Amino acid sequence: MKNISQSPCSVTLELENKTIYYAPKAYDVFVNDKKMLEDVKTNVFSLFDLMPDETYHIVAGEEKITVKTDKASMILNVKDFGAIGDGKTDDTNALQDAINKCPKDGLIIIPEGIYYMRPVFLKSYQTINIQESATLLGDINRNHYPILPGQVKRRDGSLLELSSWEGEVANTFASILTGIEVSHVNIVGKGVIDGNAVNADWWENHKVMRGGAWRPKGLFFSNCEHLTLQGITLQYTPSWSIHPYFSSYFNMIDIKVINPKVSPNTDGFDPEATDHINVIGVNFSVGDDCIAIKSNKFDLGMKYRRATSDMVIRNCMMAYGHGAVVLGSEASAGIKDLTVTQCYFKETDRGLRIKTRRGRGESSVIDGITFENIYMDNVLVPLVINMYYYCDIDGHDEYVWSKEMHEIDNRTPYLGSFTFKHIEAVGVHAAAGFFYGLPEQPIRSVSLENISFTYANEPQYFLPAMMDNEELQQAQGLQFHYVNHVYIKDVTLHGVKGEKVVLDHVKAYQKQ
Repeated sequence: MKNISQSPCSVTLELENKTIYYAPKAYDVFVNDKKMLEDVKTNVFSLFDLMPDETYHIVAGEEKITVKTDKASMILNVKDFGAIGDGKTDDTNALQDAINKCPKDGLIIIPEGIYYMRPVFLKSYQTINIQESATLLGDINRNHYPILPGQVKRRDGSLLELSSWEGEVANTFASILTGIEVSHVNIVGKGVIDGNAVNADWWENHKVMRGGAWRPKGLFFSNCEHLTLQGITLQYTPSWSIHPYFSSYFNMIDIKVINPKVSPNTDGFDPEATDHINVIGVNFSVGDDCIAIKSNKFDLGMKYRRATSDMVIRNCMMAYGHGAVVLGSEASAGIKDLTVTQCYFKETDRGLRIKTRRGRGESSVIDGITFENIYMDNVLVPLVINMYYYCDIDGHDEYVWSKEMHEIDNRTPYLGSFTFKHIEAVGVHAAAGFFYGLPEQPIRSVSLENISFTYANEPQYFLPAMMDNEELQQAQGLQFHYVNHVYIKDVTLHGVKGEKVVLDHVKAYQKQ
């Protein structure tokens, strides 16, 4: 058992094993000989409302650990600043006042209650504890939301990329909690952050900008570093749930991200041009991709060439989204060094999905990607790599969909090495895997090892990848188009209707 996150009032621990999301058996948790949690079933668990700078002896099942919480320079309660928490009174000013007056390394307590609020702006070196039965509830009037400009100039004249929409510079409404150039902030607790989109008009005409800005994210962090979300539940967000932008050292630990399956663009987590990311013990159930890793569209990506990199996703549950872990397509600065392990995918359309296309740019390099120790339950297409993704206004242009060889230029993306191993997929429908590179820029290598695909008894037809001129498929095998190197070892397909392996313009194929 190891300590993976702590604050002045909380700690998150992770059992060290190889099981997927769930622990080998349920266990109780004792803190200083007192039972605090009972019948815990997951590998990751958290303890809250601890005292700052205190030592705790923790026993989980047969494992033991001693931890000491962080210090807090001061403890403030938002009700001392005038917060009411009745779900009707606007508590924004009280919450903002508490944040503004909290000293460095201070702890802000938000106790039980419903705090109706407009966006508030975070300050560095603070911990905000949203306690159990406390809810931050978003205002439903878009006219009450400040607008974040896409770009601003700092006092020294330098340019700050402040806000974006789907990979491009754009004005957006501020989020309930917004961080701009802040660092060392913890948002922890058993409470809820509710964007209240179900009672607002954010999901109506969602593809149209209204009021001078695009929809707010659930939580938005621009040019920040050393931020941790721990324990909280985030729900009913107007658009993307959590969006760090040009940021570093971002941790999502043991939280829940919940949105209705039919809610538009409510991705669970969209790191963009962000590095050193940990997503551990998170439970996703959303209306779009559970995790969508991005790094800007062409202009921003080619200008800054800041890849999203050094990312670990572990012991997570991803349910009902369009994709479980998705890379792209707005990845013009690239995505590098990603490991996904010990994760459970439940009834997502696609499982592990990479999407790009011509026009994303030469800096759109996706490489060093490993997916291992994954269980997929009723995922329509477990593995997809698609270099013909038809997004945006020009997504259906001949330049994008053409299977003819084009010249490699500054618009051509590159896909490197992808490793998939120790995966079990049950209830497969359309195809086990679909990998499609460009004639002029094939995928460099795909390796599959120790993987079992078992098809549904009555598999449904589904489009394996979102690309023009591709037909619906049912119970098809592994398909490789324009891949330089394919390596397959100990891969089984049970119930496949078509060929187990299709090779089209594959330079080297090795099977063991």
